[in-house]
Parts: sequence; structure tokens; C-alpha cells
Amino acid sequence: MLSILTGLLLLMVLAYFGWSILWVAPLAAGVVALMSGLDVFDTYTGTYMEGLVGFVVKWFPIFLLGAVFGKLMETTNAAKAVALKVTQLIGKKRAILGVLIAAAVLTYGGVSLFVVVFAIYPIALELFREANVSRRLLVPTFALGAFTFTMTSMPGTPQIQNLIPMEYFGTTPMAAPIIGIVTSLIMAVGGYFWLHYRQKQLTKAGEGFTEPSKKLEEAGEQIIPNWIISLIPLAVVVILLNGFKFEPLYALLVGILTILILNIRLYKVFIESINEGAKGSVMAILNTSAAVGFGAVIAIVPAFDTITEWLLGISDNPLVAEAVSVQVMAIITGSASGGMGIALGTLGDTFASLAQTSGISADVFHRIASVASGASIFPNNGALLTLLAVTGLTHRETYKDVFMVAFLIPTIALVIGVIMGAIGIM
Repeated sequence: MLSILTGLLLLMVLAYFGWSILWVAPLAAGVVALMSGLDVFDTYTGTYMEGLVGFVVKWFPIFLLGAVFGKLMETTNAAKAVALKVTQLIGKKRAILGVLIAAAVLTYGGVSLFVVVFAIYPIALELFREANVSRRLLVPTFALGAFTFTMTSMPGTPQIQNLIPMEYFGTTPMAAPIIGIVTSLIMAVGGYFWLHYRQKQLTKAGEGFTEPSKKLEEAGEQIIPNWIISLIPLAVVVILLNGFKFEPLYALLVGILTILILNIRLYKVFIESINEGAKGSVMAILNTSAAVGFGAVIAIVPAFDTITEWLLGISDNPLVAEAVSVQVMAIITGSASGGMGIALGTLGDTFASLAQTSGISADVFHRIASVASGASIFPNNGALLTLLAVTGLTHRETYKDVFMVAFLIPTIALVIGVIMGAIGIM
């Protein structure tokens, strides 16, 4: 037990200080193996690598096509066109709501979280400047719009956090739609009201917009495509995935082809964009699968059986065990998909069996796992660290509000979701 706790602590501390999980995860796994009396070399080359490679085999095509889709949406300025239209419709006075909805629309359409941040940041900066909103609220606004409800709880979202549970529970992206809608509303509405409240607080205290110390590079004159045309690829992915029950792989592939056809005049940038998207997908899946490999090592330590018994005995409701295990692992690894990969990789078969024997639908297990993975934005979270780097802000300036909108309120939504699932609402 001490070996597992030491490994988890080492993983979380090093991740918090910005060390790459690509080598932190195998290092922590080595510490667990050494302290547990296992052969370190055999554990690394066998159990760890089997866990890592197994995740890559299952999910690399989705990561690849998702990253290429997002990159093409970025380089064709389609993402920017959609974001601009949304913010124009909302109005400059409601800068926070405009950025929030723009980020949510793009994320729900299948654009990766990181592409959303890079595409919208210049627009968000201008809106916050004109509305004189404190720049410190940029980070929690992005976190709410891209890292919470559209990533995990909205039924049908093509984000990986909503697709991974399908492998374990035999479900679809629309799993438990009522729970998904209710938890989405709690996160979206609750988070927005908190940010609106904070805006009033900061304005009253005399804190308005301040220019970032690092100026954005001038991108030169850009051609922004028609927003309706730009919205088509997003709609194609969501409709094919949910309306026509396409496999995620095929839905994303058709989405990519749609972007290429609609932007054929920009054919010269296609090869470079696809190459960059492919490169990004490799890093994304390796980061997640490295964490999954660590989870595979934990699963063979004898003391893990004790942890499993404790989790399953924490409540008469197995959804509580699932929610706790996924959320805790996502917090520790600093990754929603990585934490879910560890939790479901080690306990997924158990939860799938419980779905058959407990009377609780597998769809509910799917949705709770997804929601729990996103209710995990601690200071060591990789997406948050990227967002801080892009905006030039710090944890000290922003994390209080990030904690509210990307951890506390999603956790409340998770609790409500568990209760709904337990009483048969799905």
C-alpha cells in the first residue's frame, strides 16, 4: 500500500512542477515496482509497456483524426469564424458569455481543447478589453467553456472523454442523456453565474482590463470564411456520430473531408496542417497512455486488491466507487483522459459486471465516468498549465475561480448525476 501511495504522490508532485508525464509515469511505476518487491526491469518492459501500448492500439486512430480535424479547423480559420459570429451575436458587453459559448460550440463540435484556446484567445482578449473585464477571468472562462460540460457531460460530444467509456460499457456517445443534460446545465449555468458575480466584484474593486505583458504577434491580414460554412464540419461530426450512429473514427474522417472540400482554395496549407495535427496527436496519446501504463503497474501490486475492495465498499451504490476512482486518478495524473484510462483500465471490467448485476444501466456508468474525469482541474492539470502559458497568467491570479468553475461546481454536478443514476433516472 505504501508503494502505491508513494508512486501516486511522486506522480502528482512532479506533474505539478511541470515535469513531463512521459518519463514521470514510468519513473513512478518503477518506484512502485521496487517498493513492492517486483522486478523493476520486467515490470517496465512487460506490464508497463503492455498497458501503454494497449491504450495506443485502441485509441490512436481517434486521437489522430481528432487532432487533424482540430488543426484544419484552426488553419482554415473556420474555428475563428464560428467564434467571431458567436461573440458578435452575444455582444461585446457580455464578453464572458460570448467567449464561454464560443468555446463550448467548438468543443462540442469536436475541436480539441488546445485548438479552441489558440483559436479564440485573440478574440477573447479583444472582447475583454472592450468590455473592460479583468483579464484574470479569461482562464476560468476558457476552462468552463472547453474543459467541463462540453468535454464530458453533454450527450453526444465527440471529445475523447466521452468516447473512452464506450469501450468498457458497450454504450454510445449519447449515453444517459438526461443525466448528461442536467449535469451540463449545473456546470454551465452555475459556472457562468459565478464568473458574472466575480466580474461585478472585481469591477467594484476597481480592477478592469490590463494589457498582457506579452503582446500577441500580428498575424497579418487573414481571410475569415463564412461562419455558416465553417459550422458545417462541426455539425457533420456531431450528426453522423449521434444521428446516424457512425463510429467516431468515420464521423471524424468525414468531418475532415468536409473541411478539405469546403476550403479547397486553401489546398496549399492542407499538407502542413495535417502533418502538424498528426504530430500533436502523438504527444497527446503518449501523455495519456503513459499514465495508463502506470495504472497497469498499480493493478498488479497485491495491495491493489485492498484498494479495490475499499472502493467497492465505500458505498452500496457502485456509481460512487466509479466516480471516486475516476476523479481521484484524473486529479493525480493531471489529465481527464489519463485518469479515466487508469481507473477504467484497472476497474472497468468490474464496473461493467456491476452494470449487469446491480440493476444500474451501463449508460449511467458511462456518463458518471465521463463527468468524473472532468471534475478534476487541480493546479497540476496539463490543460490548465497550457492555458496559463498561452494567456501569460498565473495560478495565483486565476486558480480561485478555476477551482470554482472547473472543480467544485462539476463535482456538485457529479454528485447530482450519481444520485439520479441511483434512482433510475438516465
